[in-house]
Amino acid sequence: MTSLDQAVVVALGSNLKGDQPSIEALLEAALDRFAPEGLTVVDRSSWWRSAAWPDPTGPAYLNGVAIVETGLKPLQVLAVLRRIEGAFGRRRGEPNAARTLDLDLIAHGRTLLLTDELVLPHPRAADRRFVMGPLAQIAPGWTHPETGATAADLAVSATVGRDAAPV
Repeated sequence: MTSLDQAVVVALGSNLKGDQPSIEALLEAALDRFAPEGLTVVDRSSWWRSAAWPDPTGPAYLNGVAIVETGLKPLQVLAVLRRIEGAFGRRRGEPNAARTLDLDLIAHGRTLLLTDELVLPHPRAADRRFVMGPLAQIAPGWTHPETGATAADLAVSATVGRDAAPV
């Protein structure tokens, strides 16, 4: 298995089932697309439910995290994730709008990157319990590449999605 220092961390989320029988089925189907695209899932969290954010009156989300091994570079991983999102009907529009599939590259090992297309580590992940909670579930000792805080500590200190809990 990949050492946590080399971990490629992908967050998954959805609050619209699209053509799938359920949101859970959609997320499972998305994970099934990872390996054929060069992302080998080596560990994954359970699914976590949380209220929509920032408007909690929207449909609730299911979220999870996968640790993958890949030979792809960060921007290549991003392209794969966008392709998988598109295959499940993701349309980008208004920020924080309901969506069929959201795949975020949270970290690519210890890589620090700031481009127009991608920022690593993900700039808002550390403050989202629906990301850090699932990550802490499978890799509590993972450390943020910039701050050094562990996933376990970040899951406790996160302020967005405080209601997130395993299903």
